Amino acid sequence: MKKLQILGGGCAKCINLATVTEQAAKSLGLEYQIEKITELHRIMSFGVMMTPALVVDGQVKVAGRVPSLEDIKKMLAQEQTTLADHE
Repeated sequence: MKKLQILGGGCAKCINLATVTEQAAKSLGLEYQIEKITELHRIMSFGVMMTPALVVDGQVKVAGRVPSLEDIKKMLAQEQTTLADHE
């Protein structure tokens, strides 16, 4: 199961990133858990200085912008391929 985390204070861009990320995960048929992190100290613990940010399985994938649906799908698919290569 993928752990997807959206870092941000709840602004329109943060909400959009959460929506697009969820659409990407569903379209790829992934099992996932999504968490929205709004607490500044938790956001900073990831080393993120600009929000919104997307974290996949503990790794920051993008910060400070909302990537397209296709870009997020590529990020999630790449993660899935990398895991399958190691099995």
